[in-house]
Amino acid sequence: MRYLTARKRAEGKGAAHHGTEHHWYMTVSGAGLALLVPIFIFIFGRALGGSYEEVVATFARPFPAIITGLVLVVGLRHFVSGFTMMVEDYTHGSTRKLLVIGVITVSYFLMAAGLFALAKLAL
Repeated sequence: MRYLTARKRAEGKGAAHHGTEHHWYMTVSGAGLALLVPIFIFIFGRALGGSYEEVVATFARPFPAIITGLVLVVGLRHFVSGFTMMVEDYTHGSTRKLLVIGVITVSYFLMAAGLFALAKLAL
């Protein structure tokens, strides 16, 4: 016999029944970005103002290329998740759908363009 109280059935679920998944994802990706972004700024700052050959030499090394790729992917995924939540909270109807589709499309385009440029530099 299975007996669940009302509290037990509702525990960990919000109004959309997603629980704390979104909050947990944003917390983890935010913490990851808090570590990645200062490293990326240091790498990018050292390459900034250098000649083309120096920039290619910097991003041809594995560590700067991996950090840059991670910042692109994790940062844009974090952006999409946060923007989608904001749009869902403040818009309704077809405007909501168009904004979510638009931001996801733009974000993945930026991610692809950034990774392509990074691959061109690294290879």
